[in-house]
Amino acid sequence: MSKLIVGVGDMVLSGNPEDNIITYALGSCIGITIYDPIAKVGGMLHAMLPDSSINTKGKDLILYKYVNTGIPALFKEAYALGAKKNRIKLKMAGCSQILDESNFFNIGKRNYAAARKMLWKNNVLIENEYCDKSASITLMLNIETGEVIMKIKNEMISL
Repeated sequence: MSKLIVGVGDMVLSGNPEDNIITYALGSCIGITIYDPIAKVGGMLHAMLPDSSINTKGKDLILYKYVNTGIPALFKEAYALGAKKNRIKLKMAGCSQILDESNFFNIGKRNYAAARKMLWKNNVLIENEYCDKSASITLMLNIETGEVIMKIKNEMISL
């Protein structure tokens, strides 16, 4: 088994059944996993912010940092590995208000709303989610089985 780590504002995909994709410390960020059980292709996005329009530099845009550019990139790369939209199972977690208890910035809630809106507009159903809680989450995707596991406060939970 090999472990592929997704950093903050990053994305990883794999078609190797021996891979596990993992991201750590999902707080207000959103973690999105997609998996095609026929092609055995999966990927994970760890997006920090809802909308890339706040990036005024343009040329330095990191697609995976934003929900609105990261989700299309995740699907595009999965399709390149043989995944089909109608078979994809999507799960997401994160979007907490852990560092913003006063709800001043609402990054978690805004990430969640941006993801839901984009997925709805593109007719993509969310199979399961664990969002808008007050916890830091580790998210893992097993490429062989498609199983998504969350680790919250040392407890392993299937998503």
